[in-house]
Amino acid sequence: MNLRDLNLKIRYRSSEDDLIKDFFVPVLNRSVFYKRAVGFFSSSALIQISKGLCEFIKNEGKIQIIASPFLQESDIEAMKKGYEEREKTIERVLLSSITEPKNYFEKERMNLLAHLIESRRLDIKIAFVNDGNRFGIYHEKIGLFYDTNYNKIAFTGSLNESSQSMVENFESIDVFCSWKENDSKERISEKEKDFEMLWNNQTPKVTVIEFPQVAKEKLQLYKKEYIKEDIDKEELYVDLSNKPNQKYPKIPEKLQLHDYQMEAIQNWKDANYQGIFNMATGTGKTITGLAAVANLSETLDHHLAIIIVCPYQHLVEQWVEDIKEFNMNPIVAYSTSRDRDWKDKLKNSVIDFKLNVIENFCFITTNATYSSEFVQSQIVKLKKDVVFVVDEAHNFGAFRLSKKMLEHIPYRLALSATLERYGDPEGTAKLYDYFGNECINYPLGKAILEGKLTHYRYYPILTNLTEDELSVYRKLSKEIAKYAVRYKNRKGELPEFVKKLAIKRARLVAGSLNKLPALEKAISKYKNSKHILVYCGATTISDFGYQDGNADESELKQIEAVLELLGNKMDMKVHRFTSQEDSIQRGTLKHEFEKGNLQALVAIKCLDEGVNIPKIQTAFILASSTNPKEYIQRRGRVLRLAKGKEIAEIYDFITIPRPLGTAKQMEASDRKWDLSLIKRELVRMKDFYDLSINPQDGYTLMEEIVDAYGIEQIQLEEEEYDEL
Repeated sequence: MNLRDLNLKIRYRSSEDDLIKDFFVPVLNRSVFYKRAVGFFSSSALIQISKGLCEFIKNEGKIQIIASPFLQESDIEAMKKGYEEREKTIERVLLSSITEPKNYFEKERMNLLAHLIESRRLDIKIAFVNDGNRFGIYHEKIGLFYDTNYNKIAFTGSLNESSQSMVENFESIDVFCSWKENDSKERISEKEKDFEMLWNNQTPKVTVIEFPQVAKEKLQLYKKEYIKEDIDKEELYVDLSNKPNQKYPKIPEKLQLHDYQMEAIQNWKDANYQGIFNMATGTGKTITGLAAVANLSETLDHHLAIIIVCPYQHLVEQWVEDIKEFNMNPIVAYSTSRDRDWKDKLKNSVIDFKLNVIENFCFITTNATYSSEFVQSQIVKLKKDVVFVVDEAHNFGAFRLSKKMLEHIPYRLALSATLERYGDPEGTAKLYDYFGNECINYPLGKAILEGKLTHYRYYPILTNLTEDELSVYRKLSKEIAKYAVRYKNRKGELPEFVKKLAIKRARLVAGSLNKLPALEKAISKYKNSKHILVYCGATTISDFGYQDGNADESELKQIEAVLELLGNKMDMKVHRFTSQEDSIQRGTLKHEFEKGNLQALVAIKCLDEGVNIPKIQTAFILASSTNPKEYIQRRGRVLRLAKGKEIAEIYDFITIPRPLGTAKQMEASDRKWDLSLIKRELVRMKDFYDLSINPQDGYTLMEEIVDAYGIEQIQLEEEEYDEL
């Protein structure tokens, strides 16, 4: 480390220089010895001296400081009384000048200094004017730096080692370097002699004494077990008594909010910033939520801690892109986050926010990481001016997550396309109790009508279970029915083994074998098209191992069968889009899909919530849920607006127990079990064709099914126990 490497000026002034960043930090980084005589001693002075010391410490550097106590007239009068009174007065003044650190950074710097004092690498002496019976304040300013190559720097000027002097006052210093061709060497030599005389108490009219032991002991109270070596980098050498210009949430200048978005924000404000944005997928929930947060931040003079929670990692990354557009740099946290220091950043931000060191910060995480003990322990420390934003908020109605809705957070915003929890009225009630009322309900139909989503054609494709699948379906339905009445007449959830039966039945329908040839036929005319999406179920194509909950290892996953059909048999350019692909891979796939280099994406659940791929033109939905939350989100994913996209197409694979032609000849007992599935499929069909531009296609098929089964009146409300 060589001081000669620095391109130093001969003078630094506050009008054009940052004295800490431009001079002290770079010089200390290359020094091994620092000698400083200043005007006043205080803990703030020590803290300022410590800036830049991390590299200095690694260089095995040593510091000598001479400072004067800040003496009042009463102190000087006391010192005139004699030696003993002089010692007590100086001790008292010095102890009072060691004040509590105001924030996290000051605490770490006091810890650093305590370590240096204990290891005798920092030595402090106290100077005061003593001319006979006249006492006063020593006010000279001298500074000397040395490196390992015997290069020297001296500086003099008006600067004291204090936060007020270094940051708030207008100061200047003159700098002399031993390697420059001028009178610097002579000036440096004079300053060295002056300092040595002071240090050894040889300067006339000035008395220099050892730093009192009681003051050392007080400084040692701030000592921790270890030194934080990167404190300089964390603080960026900014004096925290003068808060830095921080980023704060603000709406991008180019963003024009729609009327319904502004109405939602105003309603949230009127409800004391608690409420729900119930908005169809694709209508701008994220943007509306961030704009609402920016509005709240402005109301609070930008003193706001922002906590945002999303169900999945890919949604977090998607949010981050928008958050940055709103002038924020979020702390991004989840198990595989690229920000490895997120725990330290969150912890430090919480501390600094509470101490008013920073005005605001934004933390975004997944449901799982938010629920962790560490994150919960940090958030509970935030007592006010905190907003809690939850995307896909219906998830928080679940038993485990509902316990993490912290009551002390004053501002709350839930975002969801379908907040109502399917078959879980208690969970839904918890959400409304915590977040409040709807500030907007902007459903899919209205969004399509007002041009916020594209129109679509709906093509239901009828398939039926194989004989083997039908046999298993009836067996599962009978088992579930045993607990139906009991479940309806009591509070609580179904036993786990019954849930497993219901899940197995849903997988059986989703993975019905006959869907593959039906898909091949339907998609054949799109063989040379692009921007195609195929939704698969998280199932196999013959998932019969319901008794032990495990499918046979020889069974083929539906998604693999579809990839084989499209990619190999039909020679289309396709790729899977699942939770197995990381964020980088997904980004690449989305890019290639939008360019048309990939004709089709074959997805499972990871497209259900939040992923934006507006270019999707045609969707084949092999596995549909009767849960409105899921199929509404899937449809909204296909209906996002995109350049050149006028109409979307949705092919929905409707599964019934048996071919329609055989339905009228069945036994009454078999008809009972068939109707359970039939009604569930009809509910979804009606929802889809009602909003389509070709409702006759869906209505025609629906009438055929109704007629085949002799249903006089369709009850389009399924029983709570039919599917989980």
